[in-house]
Order: sequence, then C-alpha cells, then structure tokens
Amino acid sequence: MDKELIRKYNIPGPRYTSYPTVPFWAVNPTKEQWKEHVQNTFKKTNKTQGISLYIHLPYCESLCTFCGCNKRITVNHAVEMPYIETLLKEWKMYVDLFDGERPQIAEIHLGGGTPTFFSPESLKFLLEEIYKTADLHPEAELGFEGHPKNTTREHLQTLYDLGFRRVSCGVQDFNPTVQQTINRIQPFEMVKEVDENARAVGYTSVNYDLVFGLPHQHIDSIEDTIEKINTLKPDRIAYYSYAHVPWVSPGQRGYSEEDLPKDEEKRILYERGKELFEKNGYEEIGMDHFALKTDNMYKAFADKRLHRNFMGYSVLHTDLMIGLGVSSISDSWTCFAQNEKKVEDYKAAVEAGDLPIFRGHILSEQDELIRKKILDLMCHFESDFSGIATEEIEKIKERLAEPLKDELLVIEGNSIQVLEKGKPFVRNICMAFDLQLHENAPKDGRPIFSKTV
Repeated sequence: MDKELIRKYNIPGPRYTSYPTVPFWAVNPTKEQWKEHVQNTFKKTNKTQGISLYIHLPYCESLCTFCGCNKRITVNHAVEMPYIETLLKEWKMYVDLFDGERPQIAEIHLGGGTPTFFSPESLKFLLEEIYKTADLHPEAELGFEGHPKNTTREHLQTLYDLGFRRVSCGVQDFNPTVQQTINRIQPFEMVKEVDENARAVGYTSVNYDLVFGLPHQHIDSIEDTIEKINTLKPDRIAYYSYAHVPWVSPGQRGYSEEDLPKDEEKRILYERGKELFEKNGYEEIGMDHFALKTDNMYKAFADKRLHRNFMGYSVLHTDLMIGLGVSSISDSWTCFAQNEKKVEDYKAAVEAGDLPIFRGHILSEQDELIRKKILDLMCHFESDFSGIATEEIEKIKERLAEPLKDELLVIEGNSIQVLEKGKPFVRNICMAFDLQLHENAPKDGRPIFSKTV
C-alpha cells in the first residue's frame, strides 16, 4: 500500500449507507408527507419485493467505549417488555397505513445496542406479535446481532424457530490490552461456544465483526485474532475501520488519539487482514466485507445484486425499509425518516399515538439519481454518468482528476470503474459524486465524519 496515497486520501468522509448523508438532510417531511411516501412505496413494491424491517434494541449491560451506536446502559431487565410494547404500538401505526394489505417481510435485522440483552421469551413475543399482522417473503433473510457474553443456546434456538438463519457477533480483537481499553472482555472460548451452538442449531450464515484501528492494536494482535477466527470458518467477516468520533461518542474520550494506530500504520492492519482472509478462501465484497463463495452475500456481489442501506450491505433490495425503535431510520426510497434518539422521547411520541420521527429528508430527482451512482460504486465498484447534467459531470470529473492520475479508477466514455488499487479509497471516489457534500460542507472545517482510511 502506497503510504503517500494513504496520507493523501485519509480525510473525513461518509460511509454512504444513504445519500444524501444524514448531516445534509434538508427537505424535512411532515409526518403526513412521510406517511404518504410509505403508502406509495408499499403499494408499488409489497407484492414483489416485500419490505425490510430494522428493529433497534438499544439496551446494553456495559459500555463498549469504542462504540458509536445509539445505546442505553442498564442492568435492569425490567425495561424489556415496556420497550417491546412500544415497538409493537409503532409497528401497528405502520400496519394501519397499509389499508388492510398484509406486508410481506423480506428482511428483518435486530440491531442495537445488544439484541440479546433481551430474553429469548421477550424476543419471541415481539416477533410473534409482528408475524400476526405480516407474512414472511419466500426468500426472507432474517438476522440478528448477538453479544458473545449473553447469546445463549436458547436465544439461538428461539430465533431459529422464528425463521432466523444468520447471526452476527462483534469480536473486534482478542488482544487482552485492546479488550480492556475498549471495555469489551470476551475471550476466544466464549465466541467459539456461540459459534458451535449456532452451527448445531442450524444457522447457515455466521458473521463476525472485527475492527482495525483500535487503541493499542498492532499487527500481532490482528494476526492472532484472524488466525483464531479462521479456525471457526465463519461464512462472512466484516472488517471495519474504527471511526474515532469522540464528539459523537464521549466514551471514546477514555483513551487518547496517541493510543490509536495512525494513517499507514492503520492501513497496514487492514491490508494484512485482507491478505489473511483471502488466503483462507474469503472474497472481498464491497467495502469492509469478506465472504466465502458459498455465502449469499458473495453470490449477490457476483451477480451484481448486492444492495446497501441503513443496515449496511444486503443481499436483497427492498424500496421500503421500516425502522422501529429509538433512533431507527426508515427509507421509502423517495424519503428518509429518523426516530427520536432518546428512549423517553421515543416512548412519549408513540404513547401519544404519533409516529416518533423527528427529522428526515424528501429526495429530489437529482438526489435519487446520485444515490444510484454512489450505490453502484459501493456495491459493484463501478458506475456511470448517465442522467447527470453536463455541468455537474464536469465538476465530478474535476474531483476525480487526482484519483484518475493516481490510477485508482478508469473512465471510459460514460462509465467509471474502480481498480483494485482504488478499492481501499472507494469512499473518496464516492465523495466526488456527492453534490450535497461539496455544496453544504461546514465552512469552518469542523469534522462531521470519521476518516476514510
């Protein structure tokens, strides 16, 4: 990896789970407008695509200091059922918008927080109540995030019986010093037990999240962690770049930037990881992800069906994604809407009989067009300029001049192809298309995104 390229392109930039990205949402919908967008998309796509459902379960028993997710720390499990009852009231509000037509659920993802903070009985109650008013799509993909500390055999069996076939566990790093610093203590034996239980129950896709760039992390700990993970042979591995955003996640102030691997040192951790993954039969999929050729994610990537939304990469594309729970983001393809970020505010809105959204964005035709271009880059490492106004194409090409000179991509006629050398910098290449970023970035230079490398 060229050190000069890393220094050059390691700048703050979005991860592009949406376009426009959240900081640049500007055309805020009223709640009535949001309902109309949901209804219109549902009518068009429910019988063919179905809908996706993201359920945010925010509770954790302890704080992982590196984490940038919306979470609530508590050891009081009495919070489970009141929160679930609120989720179900929110779900009913959406079902009521569908005019008696039962939604086909193509995808469910239980995210957090820690979904397995909730007991198997609580999760069963939540899902069975949802299933009473919906049908599962024949090709439904159901997955959940499990914490190795509290994902029991009973959790795995209960969710399997409800149609779940994919489980993802956050590992991050097995090095004791790293784990101590980020307050995520989980030895390999604990992860192995979850893996063995998942395979015994019948899960067909097991994923582990690893993170590079963590405090006190070095090449030896990465090699040791990946060597251990490879003995389990998960179907997928997500290898995320640590996002240092202490202005968003105060827990990250528990260590200094001096404790973090810098620039090329950090990138070497990724390159070494990638080398070890590929040596063990994994293929690089989009950004940050690796999969065995037998996994659905690889097949979707190979067939150019891979999709990206607020849940990350997905093997299914649904235009309508409903987010339930505190801070969840919903997407009707023509409009975004985010729920209240505080549990108390979220509950208060739902109890008042109101959808708990507090902000969103109605996409313009140009937004939808640029979104498609960026999605193609993020999912397939290729895109084109078709449909974009001539003057905007010239601006985009100007911003691509340096990546083109550095041989990160090629432009042939109307098409753009990211080269192997450019894959680590795909976020930078997407930024060239990001009209909102260039028109509305803060003039004072304050950071609003983590660094791209």
